[in-house]
Order: sequence, then structure tokens, then C-alpha cells
Amino acid sequence: MKQVWLLIGCIFILISACTGDKKRESSTHRAEQLQPVNLGVMTTMDGFPFVVAQRLSIYDSLGITVNLMHFDSPSDRDAALQSGQIDGAITDYPSTIMLQVHQTPMGIIMRNNGYLCFVVSPSSGISNCKQLPTKNIAVSRNTVVEYATDLLLQKNSISTSEVNMPEIGQIPIRLQMMQYGQIDASFLPDPYATMAMRGGYRSLISTRELGIEMTATAFTQKALNEKEEEIRLLVDGYNRAVTYLQKHPLKEWKQLLMEETGIPEAMTGLLILPAYEPAARASAQEIEKAIAWLKAKGRISPNYQCTNLVDTTFITFK
Repeated sequence: MKQVWLLIGCIFILISACTGDKKRESSTHRAEQLQPVNLGVMTTMDGFPFVVAQRLSIYDSLGITVNLMHFDSPSDRDAALQSGQIDGAITDYPSTIMLQVHQTPMGIIMRNNGYLCFVVSPSSGISNCKQLPTKNIAVSRNTVVEYATDLLLQKNSISTSEVNMPEIGQIPIRLQMMQYGQIDASFLPDPYATMAMRGGYRSLISTRELGIEMTATAFTQKALNEKEEEIRLLVDGYNRAVTYLQKHPLKEWKQLLMEETGIPEAMTGLLILPAYEPAARASAQEIEKAIAWLKAKGRISPNYQCTNLVDTTFITFK
């Protein structure tokens, strides 16, 4: 009887080993079939969950390779999208619309959680928004930065002709020019806004207070056609990273935050992170606002129609 049970045990172990080998082979084969995803991210906090998913090997566990390429200016990011250097990017609604208009078909797959602060330099003499006429306010053309600046001026009954708005797309240079007194104010994302405020600068208002929600993750139509499964896994990893950030205290991922942003440890507690949420669809209403603004600025045709800009493949309504 003992010999019979020994034989049965050996057979069971053999079957289990074969099954495990097949599962590993299947997983390996699936990973080999998946293509890498090249995602452009700005040095801002709205794309931080993607960084967390990569650095904590969440994407490795899903069998996908995600290459994050960092950009300091929207123009460099958009050039990389147009050339095919990257598949998609953290962008905003106006930028994505402009890419679409300039023959780079895009699809917004999800909105991101992020905000900008309107920061003024100590030397500007600005203590409230009514003092903005004649001041130098740096913007990034055709982006949420310029959109937010226009809306801020409008809400304070100030014409764009009353201020000087030089285009400075590179975020670090924008902050540096404020430090040298060449620029009086600008909308800045974190971590740059926090860096500035720690240096004595002041934030008068944020895009959250203005009711603006326009950052998003978008992919070229070519990538959407060729990498559908990969993008699904990208979103899955993003959601897992959001869950991690929600459940773990800052001390457990503080080092990652410091490495990603370049801020010193003393500033990590000052940084007000966005309230990260699982991936959700872009707001059709906010996209329509961006289209109306671009038309009013004469940047796109009055006849432009928003067709196929939002891709609903990857996120379903619950």
C-alpha cells in the first residue's frame, strides 16, 4: 500500500511540475509577444503613478515593458509624438487638439490628476491678480498654461493686450527667469511650484480653484491600433500604482519621490500631491472648452469638429 501511495505522489508531483512549466512558458511567450510602450512624461506630478508602476516593478509583474521618456517642454514632447519616437504622452487637451489638427491623429485614453499654481515672484510687487497689467507672465503656447492664464485674466477683467506674455516652454527655464527677475509670474506645476514657494515666491491661485481639469494621457492612433493590449496593461499598472499610493504612507516611497523630482528630503512633506484616482475618461465638457478657446484664439479652424479624440476602448463606465 505504501508503494501505491508513493507512486500516486510521484505522479501528482510530475503533473504539477508539467502544469507549472506550461504556465511559465505561456507567461513568457505572452511577454515576448507584447511590444514595449514608450510613454512621454513631463517632469510634473500628474504622471507620477506611471513612475511608481515602473519603479516598483508593477509593469514587470504584468509582463510589459514601459519606457518613460522625460520632457521639460510641451514642444519637445509633441515633436517626439509627431516623429514616432514615443507612442503616447502625458499631455493636455489643447496640445492634443493641436496635434490632431497638424496631422498627428491622437486618442485621449484617460484624464490625469494634476494642477498648476499661478506663482508670482517677490520682486514683481504683485499681491493680487488685479495688479497683473503691464507685468511679464510666461506661458507655453497652445497648452493648458496659456489657457489658464487667459481664463485668470478674463476673470479679473484684464485684457491679454494689457500684459506681456512671452512664450517660455521649458518649465525649469521659466522658473529660472522668475528667479532672475526677468519674469513676474507664471503657472507652474509641482514640484517647481513648491520649489518656488519655498524660496519666498507666492501662489495666488491654482487651476483647481479656477475649475480647470485638462491634463490627460493620449496616444497616437498608430499606437492605439498596434498596441491595444499593451495600453490596457499600462492603464492596469497605473491603477495598481494609485492603489499603492493611497494605501502606503509617504515614508515608504519618499526616496522614489526625491529621485524622480530632484527635491530635497526637507521638501517632500511640503509637496501637495494630487488626489490620485483610478483612470477615468476625459471630460467631454472640458474638451469642448479647449476647442472653443483655440477657435477664439484663431489657432484652429472655426469648422473644426472634435471627432475620435477620446478613445473609449480602455476605460468603461461603472
